[in-house]
Amino acid sequence: MRIVAVDVIPYALPFRDPYVTARGTLTKREMVLVRLRTDEGIEGLGEAVPLVLRGGAALPDIEASLRTAAADLVGRELGDAAVPGGWQAPDGLPSPARAALDVSFQDLAAKAAGLPLWRFLGAERAAPVRCNATLAAGEPRAVAAQASAWRERGFTSFKLKVGMAGDVAQVGAVRAELGAEARIRVDANGAWSVEAASARLAAMERLGIELCEQPAPALEDLAAVRAQTAVPIAADESVATVADAQRAVDLGACQLATVKLSKVGGIEPAREVAATLPTYLSSALDGPVGIAAAAHLAQALPPKGPAARLAHGLATEPLFADSIAAAGPELRGDLLSVPEGLGLGVAIDERALDRCRL
Repeated sequence: MRIVAVDVIPYALPFRDPYVTARGTLTKREMVLVRLRTDEGIEGLGEAVPLVLRGGAALPDIEASLRTAAADLVGRELGDAAVPGGWQAPDGLPSPARAALDVSFQDLAAKAAGLPLWRFLGAERAAPVRCNATLAAGEPRAVAAQASAWRERGFTSFKLKVGMAGDVAQVGAVRAELGAEARIRVDANGAWSVEAASARLAAMERLGIELCEQPAPALEDLAAVRAQTAVPIAADESVATVADAQRAVDLGACQLATVKLSKVGGIEPAREVAATLPTYLSSALDGPVGIAAAAHLAQALPPKGPAARLAHGLATEPLFADSIAAAGPELRGDLLSVPEGLGLGVAIDERALDRCRL
């Protein structure tokens, strides 16, 4: 089977409401859809999500790198890529571009093997993935209202964006709204100093916090924060490679890592991180292709350990006012189901894609 064409399609999905974090505000999510097409009529899908608010490459750079890689892929035989991890991205690509190509090859190879992606990855079964609600930062009463709306949809785990003025009050308002049984986690996106993180977490700990994602910038900072709090620490921005994960273990920087496919460069690097450090998955505000890939990967993560009981941060598609998927992962309450069918199981709505193109 030979690759005969590679489509690189930038598009954007608008948010229902502005998405506010300590690193900035987004009104739309720009992405790049990748389609590998073969001489046997099989198509592999991938998606690149820029991490600009985290200092990553912008959409034009990711698109350009994908177009350069695409030129080298046309005419290539699938060959060794037809096994999990059998394809390696070219050096020098931004991690979101590597993720898009990795997922598109995995989708293509699973379809060629006649398997859903979760089975291709070695999972024995596919079960719905429990997810947390993700709340945008804002005035405490508004954030509590968001939490209440998500609870009405069936969510029991909630993530709050912190790292800005008034964040302790936001957590307090949400706890008061949801009651003692709700699981609340916070994400500072590395915005705090060690001293500020320790002080804020001391205040939030009294409100009952499940974990804190990236309270400070670097792994050394996380280790210092961890030594001063009982709140479990999850690395995010500071663990982007398996080498980072191993260094986090060596430093005692955190108990957990949360992995985004666009951050680490795809499914295979994510599995390597998860083999080193207990891992749960998060969305980088992905579109349907990225969410489907993560939902399939979730089936192949270790079934036991400190991360196994945690909700994944993959329920972000409801934040958007549009979609390019005719078929994709389904969110019912707080449970995300992998799509049926071979590979990812995602089908693109061509009219919607045309509407959302950049």
